[in-house]
Amino acid sequence: MARFSVFAGLDESQVQAVLARARRRRFRRGEVLVREGDPGDAVHLIDRGHVAVRVATPLGDVATVRILVPGDLFGEMAVLGDQPRMATIVALGAVETLSLHRSVLGEIRATLASIDRILLAAALDEVRRLSFALMEAYYVPVPKRMARTLGRLADIFGETIPLTQDDLAGLCGTTRQTANEVLRDLAARGVIALHRGRLDIVDRAALDRAAR
Repeated sequence: MARFSVFAGLDESQVQAVLARARRRRFRRGEVLVREGDPGDAVHLIDRGHVAVRVATPLGDVATVRILVPGDLFGEMAVLGDQPRMATIVALGAVETLSLHRSVLGEIRATLASIDRILLAAALDEVRRLSFALMEAYYVPVPKRMARTLGRLADIFGETIPLTQDDLAGLCGTTRQTANEVLRDLAARGVIALHRGRLDIVDRAALDRAAR
């Protein structure tokens, strides 16, 4: 199916055969889909809604490190490596996933060898994304990183971004205090408007200029 780009390279009948084995799961806003440290026993394809990927920090805080959207996949690294979950996944609204349990994946992999390639490609994409985020954290100033982060989030959510400043700090790879200072500066310049638990993009053109 076109909405799951991870299956590029499979024909329609192969995709249908894989998805026919999946279990549809539904989650409410704020509900935990998987928890950090849980057994990595299934892969999830997001069919509807958005989720936040959150990890525990060495100081005991929780940082939001990524937002996943319809068409994204998570859990492939835990399944491939037979490891515990590396993050907690939380629904940001109503969410539906198509879940493939490890045992089902084993049966599919026995008859469709390209599934291994698909899972490995998804894992490599995640490694590349993390490498890029690390390079940005080292070499791009926080104000520019925040502007880029807000631009990416606006592409996902539209003008209203339903995330807290803690979420934005994690996504930007900075502290909450620094994120608050940058966000307040953007608000003072009329680029964004801050609200409790969300913010509005007021001037997208100015935001894009700040990201360059």
